[in-house]
Amino acid sequence: MKLFPYAHATHPQWRMAAGLVLAQLRAQLALPDYASAPTLALLYITDHYASAAQDILDHLSAELPEVTDWSGTVGVGIAANNVEYFDEPAMAVMLLGLPAHQYRVFSGVAPLGMAFEAHTALVHADGNTQDLAELVTEMAARTDTGYLFGGLASSRRSSVQFATGGNGNIKGQGGARGVFHGGLSGVAFTQDVALSSRVTQGCQPIAAERSVTACEGNVVTALNGEPALQVLLGDLGASLDEPREALGRVRATLAGLRGAPGAAGSDAVRRPGSFGPDVRVRHIIGLDPARQGVAIAETLEIGMRLSFCQRNAQAARADLVRVCAEIREELEPEDMPAEAALALSNNLAASAPHPARRMAGAVYVSCASRGGAHFGGPSAELQIVRHALGDVPLVGFFAGGEIARHHLYGYTGVLTVFTATD
Repeated sequence: MKLFPYAHATHPQWRMAAGLVLAQLRAQLALPDYASAPTLALLYITDHYASAAQDILDHLSAELPEVTDWSGTVGVGIAANNVEYFDEPAMAVMLLGLPAHQYRVFSGVAPLGMAFEAHTALVHADGNTQDLAELVTEMAARTDTGYLFGGLASSRRSSVQFATGGNGNIKGQGGARGVFHGGLSGVAFTQDVALSSRVTQGCQPIAAERSVTACEGNVVTALNGEPALQVLLGDLGASLDEPREALGRVRATLAGLRGAPGAAGSDAVRRPGSFGPDVRVRHIIGLDPARQGVAIAETLEIGMRLSFCQRNAQAARADLVRVCAEIREELEPEDMPAEAALALSNNLAASAPHPARRMAGAVYVSCASRGGAHFGGPSAELQIVRHALGDVPLVGFFAGGEIARHHLYGYTGVLTVFTATD
């Protein structure tokens, strides 16, 4: 598998940004290490361009007529290798060099047919979609692995999604021109597309994990048999006798949830003092002194595990480095040809991706509240990815919620690498 051409640019006028992106893509398409005739593209734009989404897709499609399949969405920020674009008009495109029979673009008007044997899928979704969690679970069940990756569009304007296949001529597409609002869209891949994906957490538990022993709807009333509100206040060292201070601490606290022991995905490997990928972080949305309850932004069940937690930049940084290192170690063989080893040890290796790393391209979806501002400076999060993972073609966006497996996450990053097969 050759490297995926990718490009990114910022400019107040979308046509100028598109021109810069097209110039970069055409230059890479001519290089021997890059795919020369890709038909699938991922397109991410910041919400500054949301109103021009259809014009952007039409323009890029016309300029790249060999690319017949498009998928993507909008974010308050977008990502590319080593750079983040927040609060500025920008776009990023990656062209995936995959055979057409190994993927299928889907959307609300062109659902994924039963005839296509999906192994996994990249999913973009509108956070305002009714019963979204159930739709994500249903979509995961349509794949062999049950593994999805992606995120929810984030926008201060229109929450658009891009989804078009076969130049708009696939069955079910009808007269749709490829820009959608609401629901799910994305790209499903067969088992022939090799992927390596990880979830990186952004929060750290502040106390021991406990079992939900009593709850009503989204209100937990007892943890390990003790009143939930008392447990929370005890973990925070707070008291309702000083309500202003107590509420301030509660507002800075979140709840990490995972399924009861034995539930699917509930027994992932966990590291002391940190969350594993099975934990979904949710907001605390209220306190109920009458029932000694704590309201969580998710429906609860008896037996679920709950850990009160807080956002932690140091823990987020360490976990991001860890997942990058895991992927890198998984893909880079212990033994490689001398030519490849010399190429990767060259001082110029940091300035350009290299096929010897076996990483054709990557998609990174991170929470909109992460990014450089959380990690210490402009583009700091993506700089960590590049430093830890190595140089690789990469695009992505900052989401209103992240998707991995069949779960909706918050405050996480989902890194997925398309890998070369032996």
